[in-house]
Amino acid sequence: YCSVFPNAKITTISRYPDAGQEIHKKPAGSVMVVAFEIDGQPFTALNGGPIFKFDEAVSFQIMCDTQGEVDYYWNALTKDGGQEGPCGWLKDKFGLSWQVVPSAIQRMMNDPDSARSAQVMNAVMKIASDMTTVFGGLVLVPMARRKIESTVTMRVKAVSIMILAGATLSTV
Repeated sequence: YCSVFPNAKITTISRYPDAGQEIHKKPAGSVMVVAFEIDGQPFTALNGGPIFKFDEAVSFQIMCDTQGEVDYYWNALTKDGGQEGPCGWLKDKFGLSWQVVPSAIQRMMNDPDSARSAQVMNAVMKIASDMTTVFGGLVLVPMARRKIESTVTMRVKAVSIMILAGATLSTV
Protein backbone atom coordinates (compact mmCIF):
# COMPACT_ATOMS: atom_id res chain seq x y z
CA TYR A 1 0.00 0.00 0.00
CA CYS A 2 2.93 2.31 0.54
CA SER A 3 3.69 2.09 -3.17
CA VAL A 4 0.09 3.01 -4.08
CA PHE A 5 -0.63 5.98 -1.82
CA PRO A 6 1.32 9.24 -1.66
CA ASN A 7 2.51 10.29 1.79
CA ALA A 8 2.84 6.65 2.88
CA LYS A 9 5.71 5.00 4.70
CA ILE A 10 6.64 1.83 6.53
CA THR A 11 7.47 2.62 10.15
CA THR A 12 8.34 -0.82 11.58
CA ILE A 13 8.83 -4.38 10.38
CA SER A 14 8.79 -7.24 12.92
CA ARG A 15 9.94 -10.71 11.96
CA TYR A 16 9.17 -14.17 13.27
CA PRO A 17 11.87 -15.48 15.62
CA ASP A 18 13.21 -19.02 15.93
CA ALA A 19 11.27 -19.34 19.17
CA GLY A 20 7.71 -20.62 18.85
CA GLN A 21 8.04 -22.17 15.40
CA GLU A 22 6.16 -25.24 16.62
CA ILE A 23 3.17 -22.92 17.06
CA HIS A 24 3.43 -20.24 14.37
CA LYS A 25 5.10 -22.52 11.80
CA LYS A 26 6.67 -19.53 10.02
CA PRO A 27 10.28 -19.50 8.92
CA ALA A 28 12.52 -17.51 11.25
CA GLY A 29 13.10 -14.06 9.76
CA SER A 30 9.89 -14.00 7.71
CA VAL A 31 7.68 -10.93 8.13
CA MET A 32 5.25 -11.07 11.05
CA VAL A 33 3.96 -7.49 11.40
CA VAL A 34 4.39 -4.32 9.38
CA ALA A 35 3.41 -0.95 10.82
CA PHE A 36 2.88 1.75 8.22
CA GLU A 37 1.22 5.12 7.75
CA ILE A 38 -0.89 6.57 4.97
CA ASP A 39 -1.35 10.34 5.24
CA GLY A 40 -0.45 10.14 8.93
CA GLN A 41 -3.05 7.43 9.66
CA PRO A 42 -1.31 4.44 11.31
CA PHE A 43 -2.02 0.89 10.19
CA THR A 44 -0.76 -2.45 11.43
CA ALA A 45 -0.66 -5.39 9.02
CA LEU A 46 -0.37 -8.79 10.68
CA ASN A 47 0.71 -11.81 8.66
CA GLY A 48 -2.14 -14.02 9.84
CA GLY A 49 -1.74 -16.48 6.98
CA PRO A 50 -4.31 -17.94 4.61
CA ILE A 51 -6.75 -19.08 7.29
CA PHE A 52 -7.86 -15.46 7.85
CA LYS A 53 -9.96 -14.17 4.95
CA PHE A 54 -11.28 -10.70 4.20
CA ASP A 55 -14.87 -10.00 3.28
CA GLU A 56 -16.88 -6.91 2.40
CA ALA A 57 -17.77 -6.27 6.06
CA VAL A 58 -14.55 -4.24 6.16
CA SER A 59 -13.61 -1.94 3.32
CA PHE A 60 -11.63 1.22 2.81
CA GLN A 61 -13.03 4.17 0.92
CA ILE A 62 -10.95 6.44 -1.30
CA MET A 63 -12.65 9.73 -2.08
CA CYS A 64 -11.46 10.97 -5.49
CA ASP A 65 -11.77 14.48 -6.87
CA THR A 66 -10.68 13.74 -10.44
CA GLN A 67 -10.91 11.16 -13.18
CA GLY A 68 -7.16 10.72 -13.00
CA GLU A 69 -7.41 9.75 -9.33
CA VAL A 70 -10.15 7.19 -9.96
CA ASP A 71 -8.14 5.64 -12.79
CA TYR A 72 -4.91 5.61 -10.79
CA TYR A 73 -6.32 3.98 -7.64
CA TRP A 74 -8.54 1.59 -9.57
CA ASN A 75 -5.66 0.35 -11.72
CA ALA A 76 -3.14 0.22 -8.87
CA LEU A 77 -5.41 -1.75 -6.55
CA THR A 78 -6.72 -4.23 -9.15
CA LYS A 79 -3.36 -5.06 -10.72
CA ASP A 80 -1.51 -8.27 -9.87
CA GLY A 81 -4.63 -10.27 -9.03
CA GLY A 82 -7.15 -7.72 -7.79
CA GLN A 83 -10.78 -8.06 -8.84
CA GLU A 84 -13.26 -5.48 -10.08
CA GLY A 85 -16.64 -5.27 -8.41
CA PRO A 86 -19.84 -3.29 -8.96
CA CYS A 87 -20.47 0.36 -8.08
CA GLY A 88 -16.94 1.46 -7.32
CA TRP A 89 -15.97 -1.60 -5.25
CA LEU A 90 -12.91 -3.72 -5.85
CA LYS A 91 -10.77 -6.28 -4.06
CA ASP A 92 -7.02 -5.89 -4.11
CA LYS A 93 -4.59 -8.78 -4.55
CA PHE A 94 -4.81 -9.52 -0.82
CA GLY A 95 -8.63 -9.72 -0.93
CA LEU A 96 -9.17 -6.43 0.93
CA SER A 97 -12.23 -4.50 -0.29
CA TRP A 98 -11.95 -0.89 -1.43
CA GLN A 99 -14.51 1.66 -2.57
CA VAL A 100 -13.15 4.11 -5.15
CA VAL A 101 -15.70 6.92 -4.96
CA PRO A 102 -16.09 10.31 -6.64
CA SER A 103 -16.22 12.86 -3.80
CA ALA A 104 -19.03 14.63 -5.65
CA ILE A 105 -21.42 11.73 -4.95
CA GLN A 106 -21.36 12.28 -1.20
CA ARG A 107 -22.12 15.99 -1.61
CA MET A 108 -24.95 15.24 -4.04
CA MET A 109 -26.48 12.48 -1.91
CA ASN A 110 -26.59 14.88 1.03
CA ASP A 111 -28.23 17.66 -0.96
CA PRO A 112 -30.82 19.48 1.18
CA ASP A 113 -33.23 19.17 -1.75
CA SER A 114 -34.63 15.67 -1.17
CA ALA A 115 -35.78 15.36 -4.79
CA ARG A 116 -32.23 15.99 -6.02
CA SER A 117 -30.67 13.59 -3.52
CA ALA A 118 -33.25 10.96 -4.57
CA GLN A 119 -32.21 11.44 -8.22
CA VAL A 120 -28.60 10.81 -7.23
CA MET A 121 -29.55 7.65 -5.31
CA ASN A 122 -31.53 6.38 -8.31
CA ALA A 123 -28.57 7.04 -10.61
CA VAL A 124 -26.19 5.21 -8.25
CA MET A 125 -28.52 2.21 -8.21
CA LYS A 126 -28.56 2.17 -12.03
CA ILE A 127 -24.77 1.88 -12.11
CA ALA A 128 -25.07 -1.62 -10.73
CA SER A 129 -27.18 -2.55 -13.72
CA ASP A 130 -24.46 -1.63 -16.20
CA MET A 131 -25.24 1.98 -17.01
CA THR A 132 -22.79 4.83 -17.33
CA THR A 133 -23.67 7.73 -15.05
CA VAL A 134 -22.31 11.26 -14.79
CA PHE A 135 -22.03 13.06 -11.44
CA GLY A 136 -21.10 16.71 -11.67
CA GLY A 137 -18.75 16.12 -14.59
CA LEU A 138 -17.33 12.92 -13.14
CA VAL A 139 -18.29 9.74 -14.93
CA LEU A 140 -18.98 6.43 -13.22
CA VAL A 141 -18.90 3.46 -15.52
CA PRO A 142 -20.39 0.05 -14.75
CA MET A 143 -18.36 -2.43 -12.77
CA ALA A 144 -16.94 0.47 -10.78
CA ARG A 145 -14.73 1.62 -13.59
CA ARG A 146 -12.81 4.74 -13.84
CA LYS A 147 -13.91 8.20 -14.62
CA ILE A 148 -13.22 11.41 -12.70
CA GLU A 149 -9.98 14.14 -12.26
CA SER A 150 -6.57 15.73 -8.80
CA THR A 151 -5.13 14.47 -5.57
CA VAL A 152 -6.68 12.05 -3.20
CA THR A 153 -6.26 11.72 0.48
CA MET A 154 -7.37 8.48 1.99
CA ARG A 155 -9.87 9.30 4.67
CA VAL A 156 -9.87 6.28 6.95
CA LYS A 157 -10.53 6.81 10.64
CA ALA A 158 -10.51 4.46 13.59
CA VAL A 159 -9.41 1.30 11.80
CA SER A 160 -5.79 0.50 12.41
CA ILE A 161 -5.43 -3.27 12.25
CA MET A 162 -5.59 -5.38 9.12
CA ILE A 163 -4.94 -9.09 8.86
CA LEU A 164 -3.49 -9.81 5.45
CA ALA A 165 -4.82 -13.12 4.27
CA GLY A 166 -1.93 -15.15 2.93
CA ALA A 167 0.01 -12.02 2.03
CA THR A 168 3.73 -11.68 1.88
CA LEU A 169 4.07 -8.59 4.01
CA SER A 170 7.33 -7.56 2.45
CA THR A 171 5.13 -6.34 -0.42
CA VAL A 172 3.02 -3.96 1.73
